[in-house]
Order: sequence, then C-alpha cells, then structure tokens
Amino acid sequence: MAGLDQIAGVMRSGIIHSMLAIEKLEPIDYLVIGHLTVDQTPEGPRLGGTASYASLTARALGMRVGLVTSFGLEIPTSELQDIPLVNFPTEASTSFENVYTDEGRVQFLRNNAPRLEYYQIPEKWRSANIIHLGPVAQEVEPGLVRNFPDAFIGVTPQGWLRAWQGDGRVYPSEWPEASFVLERADAAVISIEDVAGDENRVDEMAASSRVLAVTEAANGARVYWNGDVRRFRPPRVQAVDETGAGDIFAACFFARLYTTRDPWEAARFATQLSAISVTRPSLAGIPTSEEIEACMVEVY
Repeated sequence: MAGLDQIAGVMRSGIIHSMLAIEKLEPIDYLVIGHLTVDQTPEGPRLGGTASYASLTARALGMRVGLVTSFGLEIPTSELQDIPLVNFPTEASTSFENVYTDEGRVQFLRNNAPRLEYYQIPEKWRSANIIHLGPVAQEVEPGLVRNFPDAFIGVTPQGWLRAWQGDGRVYPSEWPEASFVLERADAAVISIEDVAGDENRVDEMAASSRVLAVTEAANGARVYWNGDVRRFRPPRVQAVDETGAGDIFAACFFARLYTTRDPWEAARFATQLSAISVTRPSLAGIPTSEEIEACMVEVY
C-alpha cells in the first residue's frame, strides 16, 4: 500500500511514469530531453539543469512543452508543475556541486541518473516541432539526433563535452560523436567555457554545424552560419546570478530560429533575454511575457 501511495504522490506532482498516463499525453511543440539536477549551493540544494531552464523558457515563449528525464524523488518539482514530465525514476538524481578556490570554480558530479534512450520518448511527443537534446552529464544518447527527421533539432552539447574523475571532479573532455551529431542537428549552442576557451575546437564544431552559437557570458554571443560569423553584444545589466543563462539563451535561440529561419535575429533575441535573466536568481530569471514582447521585432 505504501508503494501505491508513493506512486499517487508522484502522479499528483505532475510526473508521468505509467503507461496509462502516457497514453493521455497531449501533442507538444517543444520537447526537451535531459536530466533535471540537484545543484548543491551554499544556500542549499536547488533545482537545476538545462532541462529545467529550457523547458520553462520554452513555455514562457508560448510553446506546449514536454520533458523526458530521469530523477529521484528528492527533487522539488513545484516550479515545473505546469509542464508534463515523463520521468524514469531513480534512487538519486544527477547532482552537481561547485567549489570555489583561489584558482577559480571547481565542479563536482556527485551523482548521475540513468541514460535516456529513444524508446523512453512517448510516441505522441516524437512529432514535436522542436527537439532539444540537453545533456548535462553524458546522459542523452547521441544517436537520438537521427530519430527525428521532420523536426528542428537543437543541441546544447555541454554534457557531452565534460567527463569526471573518480572523485567526481568535472573537466572538459573529447567528444567523439561531435561531427555525427552536429551535422544532423539544425543548430547547436555551446559556451566558450564548455571547450575551456579552445578556439580550435570552436572552429572544428563550426565547420560541422549548420548553425553554431557560442555564448561568452557578459561578452554576449557569436554565431557561425553559412561561412560567416557575427557577434551580438548584450545590454549592460547588474548581474545577480548567471546560472542557467546559457540554457535560457539556447531555448530562445532555437525557438526564434525555428520561427524566423534567421540565425542573426535568433541570436539578437536570445542575447537580449539571456542578459535580462542574470538580473534575478536561479529560475526566477526565466523571461516574463513583458520581457519577451519587448525583445520581439518584426521579421520579414
């Protein structure tokens, strides 16, 4: 009976993991695949991960959003209560801890939830207009990029660009599937930190990508497209918390690029909204409808 009570509680929280519930899912516009995370901070644990920031941003942009993920019951999901989640439960969620030293930030992976595969995606969601592959710790199967021939596929390969040592310390790593994934995706967004500032790796990824955006924190972003590269400067703001800004940029970039087919306009739009996001802490940085409207321009 305790097991049934636990399942009922999970269902009430909006997490779908039974076949009966999956059959009742509605079609969506924007599908995010990746782990929700527990981020260990000095203020205590909080919800994090590309999956949370991207899904909330896509919803703010007016899209019907769905999320396929795997996490444990220790994650509070109240902030995602309006987003349908297909969760494959695990004992402990993916968890990161940032330790600040004299040499800078050192990140540790404290736990990693199971890998996500194509069979776990509900059939009704496989026809979403936008598929966002958002790994944080190698959890998304790279081969997924070939399973959505009619969709716009956006990738944020951060989690494919990192590995970790026995003690969990995270470091930049090689990405053997880079060309395979990037050549099949419609657009990719990375941070310059993802490649430890290595411009040779940026050039290699740009050569394999249809559209590649590289975010550079307070310096904005640059976009590679059709043999050209342009830079986009953000407005000056008072930064409070930069967590999730890159994920907000990515969701805005993918959504606007899908709508306009214009990478320059998508980058302008995403740069503006991601800059605004850092003026508020954590998930409070998700764009508001007023901010989105203010950043829109007519595209002909």
